[in-house]
Amino acid sequence: MTARIAFQGEPGAYSHEACRDARPDMEPLPCATFEDVIEAVRSGEAELAMLPVENSTYGRVADIHRLLPESGLHIIDEAFVRVHINLLALPGTNLADVTDAYSHLVLLPQCGTFLREHGISGRVSPDNARAARDVAEWGEPSKAALASELAGEIYGLDVLARHIEDHDRNTTRFLVMSREADMARRSDHMMTTFVFRVRNIPAALYKAMGGFATNGVNMTKLESYMVGGAFTATQFYADIEGHPDDENVQLALDELGYFTSELKILGTYPADPARD
Repeated sequence: MTARIAFQGEPGAYSHEACRDARPDMEPLPCATFEDVIEAVRSGEAELAMLPVENSTYGRVADIHRLLPESGLHIIDEAFVRVHINLLALPGTNLADVTDAYSHLVLLPQCGTFLREHGISGRVSPDNARAARDVAEWGEPSKAALASELAGEIYGLDVLARHIEDHDRNTTRFLVMSREADMARRSDHMMTTFVFRVRNIPAALYKAMGGFATNGVNMTKLESYMVGGAFTATQFYADIEGHPDDENVQLALDELGYFTSELKILGTYPADPARD
């Protein structure tokens, strides 16, 4: 039986595209929610999860940072997917026929220039792949979808215009997660992700971060978010370059541990080539 990789969304979503690009030998498994993706891996229905964590235009993906530490899964890889938005319509449709384009709320502003230039009204859909499916089912030439070329292939739609996004560097970062950790050094350029809570002492965060600076560890991401519905309970999510076995990373993490009440490594994995 072919191993499966779970993703959130409908067939043709950008997460589906990420699965196909990063694990072409695995069968993509669509799930309704991020929680369903995690549960599919925990239950053994899928071997891996493909979860988006941030977008270069719109920042972090809501809820993901909250879900990852409690998921019981481990990060084993990352994947950067260039978000190309395409105008998809029924076969034989001309661009001039289109009056309405449907897509997720986040995608519509990303191709606002194209829509204005062609007098097309943007309409909100729950999901870009769902928009493509709906356009195929409606059978109306005046309606189009803003989605991936993969969605066009799946739902039998023509690409009327390719790569119409306003920003030519719009990229989503995904994390590949597994039930089992893989702490092997699989690349010269490794990344490590962890979450922590600082102790309730003056300047604890400042002191905790000092260890990374003095030991020459590059921290590429640091974000805070509240946990448990309390303003006083703050958890931090961090990405650093390096492997926990590196001496400078060990020293930095040891110093971090002194100022934290909780520290959990979520995974160490090869950096995606797109980082360079």
